[in-house]
Amino acid sequence: MALLSKLRCITIDVTGTLMAYKGELGDYYCMAAKSVGLPCPDYKRVHEGFKFAYSEMAKKYPCFGFAAKIPNILWWKNCVRDSFIRAGYEYDEETFEKIFKRIYASFGSSAPYKVFLDSQPFLRWARAEGLKVGIVSNAEYRYQDVILPALGLNQGSEWDFGVFSGLEGVEKPDLKIYEIALERAGNIAPEEALHIGDSMRKDYAPARSIGMQALLLDRFKTSDAEEWRNSGAIVLPDLIEAQKWLTYDGSNLS
Repeated sequence: MALLSKLRCITIDVTGTLMAYKGELGDYYCMAAKSVGLPCPDYKRVHEGFKFAYSEMAKKYPCFGFAAKIPNILWWKNCVRDSFIRAGYEYDEETFEKIFKRIYASFGSSAPYKVFLDSQPFLRWARAEGLKVGIVSNAEYRYQDVILPALGLNQGSEWDFGVFSGLEGVEKPDLKIYEIALERAGNIAPEEALHIGDSMRKDYAPARSIGMQALLLDRFKTSDAEEWRNSGAIVLPDLIEAQKWLTYDGSNLS
């Protein structure tokens, strides 16, 4: 019996699973700097600065400042400012404000992202098969309200409900985010749901630990994929293969 017939819900990750970043972080920081007449910051330094700044903000104020009630725009402003400072760039307040507004607007639009060609067809197929489709993502509110719709992934046609860390105050790999998803799917049993993602730690392991089905996508041929397979995980290259796997008569639950 195909696994599809045993499911009532599919939950799915966003970045790396449904879409990817387009270009480099430095491209958008460069455009923002140029918009105020400044030269491009060094790409590598900005990228490294951002990684440290984002990590620090996420540790200090997780879920985009949810518990501390920090407005989303202020959370990002602090993160972007620290990114520049760590990269060796300090701007006066007026200049930084202009640069930040450009960056914040860019990442709140469809511009920096590309949707994988199989994403929309897969989501629509799953819903047409009668499954609830939920987005489970460590993302801020703009993904739900602006970014996903701008990319053609709309609530009501591609997905039914979303569980976004910036709106819930809990993030993957916390099991609570998956429990919320099961509740929103109609308080279904974990074994009636499949989670699809691209991270063993954030997606596969927590979903399996509460009894959900799970599979991993390896769109970018990561060096970790073989280890994932050796651990017993189902690892597929894309959502086309995921659809085939779901409808294969004889699929084994993993």
